Amino acid sequence: MYEEPIIRDGVRIIQTTKTYIGSELDLFEEARRWKQYLSNILKPYIYGQVLEVGAGKGSTTSLLLNNKVKSWCCLEPDPKLCEEIEYKIKVGALPSKCNALCGLISDIPAEKYFDVIIYIDVLEHIANDKAEVVLAGLHVQKEGNLIILAPAHNVLYSPFDKAIGHFRRYNRSSLSDLKPEGFTRHVCRYLDSVGLLASLSNKLVFSSAMPTLNQVLFWDRCLVPVSIILDRLLNYKLGKSLVSVWSNKQNCTAVN
Repeated sequence: MYEEPIIRDGVRIIQTTKTYIGSELDLFEEARRWKQYLSNILKPYIYGQVLEVGAGKGSTTSLLLNNKVKSWCCLEPDPKLCEEIEYKIKVGALPSKCNALCGLISDIPAEKYFDVIIYIDVLEHIANDKAEVVLAGLHVQKEGNLIILAPAHNVLYSPFDKAIGHFRRYNRSSLSDLKPEGFTRHVCRYLDSVGLLASLSNKLVFSSAMPTLNQVLFWDRCLVPVSIILDRLLNYKLGKSLVSVWSNKQNCTAVN
């Protein structure tokens, strides 16, 4: 790991690493019901020119792509993961409207703008999350969206979080504090209410640093379908993940 200070528009950012230390990406590729649930929630807000920060292996990319997207830039700091995305584009596993860029948000030219910028389970890996989000906001087109999904509730912070490089988890207040100036909250929802109980039991009972494939499959196949129903009944006020959509549209109506 290393620290690289960057100053952009008066914002000082500390980039800590370009090599991803987590090893859970392969495991959570199998979480298909969860990814589809997330896709159904986020797709209405994804269109035009999209930047996905921390795209990993491109697994989330393929789920969130839709016919309203004109181009999709997969920004990934880990060179090996970036090469994997490039290979998927080359062989057609990802469409030609996608491109891979190895780097950080600070590597995006100041004059480059996107309709949508997405952080899916990424922000918690960044030490200076506030500066990261402020910088991302500078690249969002007027009337564009900034979408963030992150793990919820610091009380759930576990050996698993530490093992994969999480600095923190979020609640509605702490995530909202990151909202760039001029942006309006359009969506803020907790997701996976049943998974919250599973995460709590893992911390208190099992203290596992890494779930097994069977645990991931049980969560995805048995718990997520129940969460889909229960989340709605609870009006998205309880869950182990938190999703926010911030828009710089004027007169944007906030919803839960």
